[in-house]
Amino acid sequence: MKHPLLLSIALVCLLGVVCLLAFLFGVTTLSFADLGNPAYAPILKLRLLRIAAGLLAGAGLGVCGVAMQAILRNPLADPYLLSTSSGAGMGIVLILFLGIPAVFLPGAAFAGALVSTFLVYLLAQKDGKISAIQLILSGVIISIAISGLTIFLASISTNPAVPGMLWWLLGSLQTVDPVLLMIVAAMVLGGSGLLWFFAQDLNAITLGEEAALHLGVEVETLKRIVLVLITLITGAVVALSGVIGFVGLIVPHAIRRLTGPNHKLLLPISALAAGGFLVTCDLLGRIVMPPIEIPIGVITALVGAPVFLGLLKWKV
Repeated sequence: MKHPLLLSIALVCLLGVVCLLAFLFGVTTLSFADLGNPAYAPILKLRLLRIAAGLLAGAGLGVCGVAMQAILRNPLADPYLLSTSSGAGMGIVLILFLGIPAVFLPGAAFAGALVSTFLVYLLAQKDGKISAIQLILSGVIISIAISGLTIFLASISTNPAVPGMLWWLLGSLQTVDPVLLMIVAAMVLGGSGLLWFFAQDLNAITLGEEAALHLGVEVETLKRIVLVLITLITGAVVALSGVIGFVGLIVPHAIRRLTGPNHKLLLPISALAAGGFLVTCDLLGRIVMPPIEIPIGVITALVGAPVFLGLLKWKV
């Protein structure tokens, strides 16, 4: 199936339905009549912020997954391959370990993601070039090392808030600061727009680096720019919603099978699909076991793992 216009229309319609359901359902189920009731205004505001956060986080992870899979020419790559998740977790634990107020948690997550990605970038360079294999190996090594240090600090910390960081590391759209949401929106939308600007170059690099060079693409420069954009977008998403796995892996992988490899289509449609997927997972986390809220990262893993295995097994 390669009808991007029909697919886009279908996704927009589904996204509208999902957002409406996420707006009405949760621990407290609302009716259309309740929407005009001032008593429910705080609930409606929180749900609206959650939906916006889910759309932004999903879209950011979706476009980053597309870009990462393109520059590595590997459909199994995802944004967290640069160790952004482990770096963000380290930033959170470190700030709690040092007793710094929790208001700085988003900033600490973002800073940790940037530092860990920078280390991966330095290790991945070889003779002035970024090797795909080196990038993957460096990401795995740095991620393991930082995760080990994170666990160590968490285990020796006396701060009672440290155990609560598990919620953050499993992903959550529960508490959203409107100011943070606007900052993340600017970074996600701006970064996604720049990635779309390089869509033709990403098309070329998927043909192979040598072919891309013959087509006039500065491959190493493109890799550096794309890696910086991926880092900024993913770091912003982690600062907003914590670590949410599988979104940047399975959504681009699935959409590519529907639209083909043209990144001018693949990037925006993946953003749309990933945003809808994340809002759906957040809704499921709120309604499956009320009043308990299941972390969104758990839902994405439970949904994403079998879906991805199905994509690999049956090549649908």
